[in-house]
Amino acid sequence: MSQFEDLLTKVGAPAGEGREMREPATGAVVGYAPVHTVDDLERAIASARAAQPAWAALGHAERSAILHRAADRVESVAEGLAELLAREQGKPLNGPGGGARAEVGATIAWIRATADTPLEPQVVRDDAQGYSTLEYRPLGVVAAIGPWNFPMMVGIWQIAPALRMGNAVIVKPSEFTPLSALALVEVMNEVLPPSVLVALSGDREVGARLSEHPAIAKVMFTGSTPTGRAIVESSSRNLARLTLELGGNDAAIVLGDVDPVAVAQGLFWGAFVNTGQTCAAIKRLYVQEDAYDGIVDALAAVAASAPMGPSLDEASMLGPLQNKKQFDIVADLIDDAKAHGRRIVTGGIPATDLGELFYPITLVADMKDGDRLVDEEQFGPALPIIKFTDVDDAVASANRLDVGLGASVWSADLDAAAQVADRLDAGTVWINSHAVPHPAVPFGGVKGSGYGLEHGVEGLKAVAAPRVVNHPPKGQ
Repeated sequence: MSQFEDLLTKVGAPAGEGREMREPATGAVVGYAPVHTVDDLERAIASARAAQPAWAALGHAERSAILHRAADRVESVAEGLAELLAREQGKPLNGPGGGARAEVGATIAWIRATADTPLEPQVVRDDAQGYSTLEYRPLGVVAAIGPWNFPMMVGIWQIAPALRMGNAVIVKPSEFTPLSALALVEVMNEVLPPSVLVALSGDREVGARLSEHPAIAKVMFTGSTPTGRAIVESSSRNLARLTLELGGNDAAIVLGDVDPVAVAQGLFWGAFVNTGQTCAAIKRLYVQEDAYDGIVDALAAVAASAPMGPSLDEASMLGPLQNKKQFDIVADLIDDAKAHGRRIVTGGIPATDLGELFYPITLVADMKDGDRLVDEEQFGPALPIIKFTDVDDAVASANRLDVGLGASVWSADLDAAAQVADRLDAGTVWINSHAVPHPAVPFGGVKGSGYGLEHGVEGLKAVAAPRVVNHPPKGQ
């Protein structure tokens, strides 16, 4: 039995039971996801609450050691996890940053980095009257509600810090990719204490109950802005703390001094990592007129060299849309651009020869603010390219929407790029790169893209309760 088959046997429902999961690339049945109920959730929360105090009592050093052992275990079945991820989510096994093997590798690295991130008590006052320390303690039970685009990596962004800080975690994966998250949790639970980490594959009723449950101290959610707003409303019932990474429509500003060929690869994969199905990918590309034609041509050349195909094909670097709903959104926005006479540089027609959910890389030039493909998040393989003359206009365009997850500035003059970056309303701004997260660097959005921080020390603090202890003067 292969690693993939073994994992599927452990986490999937018996054939013909549960919810049928099909491969986006081929339409073939991957397996059957169990359908947990609200009653299952109640039992899981009760078990997690009972297990959490002993987990917290282990202390940082022991919990970190266990997380490293969990990373070892995940690494030992990395290829099986990657195959399951590729077949269920649709992403190719390979591909810069967004391939299934890369996601599993990042998942392992993030577990280890989270385990090794120090968080010591901070002395915030020390004078003749005494001293005060700020320390962080577990919250209790954390709800981790994950997305379908990176179910393992983004899942671990939620799971690892919560566990490291001594919390128990209830995982609710997306209904589109539950098997991947269930398999990751199954593997980690081979070394974790029982009931500290539980994953439930349920419907929206389970998710709604989880976000409002009185025993949940923290909700971490990555997904759409409308669902995020619903979670905010639900949290008023239990006053749970929130970390929300919501929709983005990231702008990249390319100044006229760039070498188009030199930046083309970075721009292309900044936009089309995971076939564009990435929250912090470039969704709007503003290019200064001096570089405009060169950038359009260079991006078209990269698109021609990036093969799209079946997820398990070793040569594929781009895959299908994950689901029909997202495919229809992308197709509709491209059709709208064509109806308004915008210039299709590459793509523009579904790749039905590859499969039902394939849409080729589509570069649309001569776009304008107000076009739907510019103003609405496409979350797929389509990129609007907008020409600008004055940098002030580009900054105003980048900032005008109610989103602010990421942004980037591209220039040969780093000082000029930094000046533009300082004016962008986004939680993260990259210079000469885009959508490149790091486990030590805090990440989070502003405006309609959510609030709260993940990663690094700030990410640990976000899943803990601050406590101040006031001491008498030293020596007393």
